[in-house]
Amino acid sequence: MSPAVTPPVGARIRQARLTSGMSLRALAREIGVSASLVSQIENGKSQPSVSTLYAITTVLGTSLESLFDAGGTGAPPSAVATPGTTAGTVPQALAAFAADPGRRIGPLVTPDQRQTLELDSGVVWERLGHLPGTYVDFLLVTYRPGGTSSSFGGLMRYAGTEYGYVISGKLILTLGLDEYTLRSGDAVCFESTTPHRYRNGGEVPATGIWVVNDCT
Repeated sequence: MSPAVTPPVGARIRQARLTSGMSLRALAREIGVSASLVSQIENGKSQPSVSTLYAITTVLGTSLESLFDAGGTGAPPSAVATPGTTAGTVPQALAAFAADPGRRIGPLVTPDQRQTLELDSGVVWERLGHLPGTYVDFLLVTYRPGGTSSSFGGLMRYAGTEYGYVISGKLILTLGLDEYTLRSGDAVCFESTTPHRYRNGGEVPATGIWVVNDCT
């Protein structure tokens, strides 16, 4: 794995929240976590889990792409749902938090050029590329032993579609009422509005290529 290059995610969340006029407690209430946790994330003392990150971007009306970019304008409009809530209309995208749609990552991205985002619960995202004007997350994902997409054990859902291919290791996918064991060579695809969660219950890291389309 290439060295991590962690963007100031907490600072961007705080900037977006202030721009929207939302209080820290209101954001915490919307995503179903404590105000203390949101404060720790904004101050860089804690990293969000995958599910918390999706919930935050949903409430603030922005895309995951924005977490890797320094700024710009444009973000996808979506009707999405935060974990544990029903779907609703997302507020207008926040320019202060949105990805630059004119910035291209690629066409070639070498391992030492990847932007890396370390999340809570043993999950690492490495960005593999980006085309201007699109809202697709193209990622190399690693779940360390014990890693999970939800540190609170809940299922997450959001607008869009999700495609994944496991390169190595083993992942347990909870998808709705079903559970699947994903091994090397297995692939999955489903609508991201279906409640789901990933976890690595093994003793070795699980890695895979994931493509998530944030738009419906």
